[in-house]
Amino acid sequence: MFSKACQYGIRAVIYVWKKSLQDQKVGAKEISKHVDAPEPFTAKILQTLVRQKILGSQKGPSGGFYVDEKHEKFTLKDLVEAIDGDELFNGCSLGLEECSEENPCPLHSEIKKVRVHVVHMLTKKSLKQLAQEVESGSTVLSRLLN
Repeated sequence: MFSKACQYGIRAVIYVWKKSLQDQKVGAKEISKHVDAPEPFTAKILQTLVRQKILGSQKGPSGGFYVDEKHEKFTLKDLVEAIDGDELFNGCSLGLEECSEENPCPLHSEIKKVRVHVVHMLTKKSLKQLAQEVESGSTVLSRLLN
């Protein structure tokens, strides 16, 4: 359902949240190791997320990526849009440029129903809440338990 970049981004942000809940900043190298993603690709994704203000970063010896109270409102939908754009939520599932309510493709009405559910799923919990679930052990991202 998600692009590889989104998968890495989701895992990375949950890891950053987990570390931030422990009052720690974390570097791209450590993040890539723990989310099982290539370091250069992870660094690029992290920079995108910083530009979109989903993550914070601080340079220097005590620097790294972090999140705090100003990042608490972000959801998976925000992250997906930051990395992949809004095609999942608005684009034609058949790739047609002219697909709309007035000029629907053959899948338009069915996809519209699915999108309502997807948007609900991606917005009902914040990224922080997902990290808290991992931290408490109620959900698992196996590489993030370390």
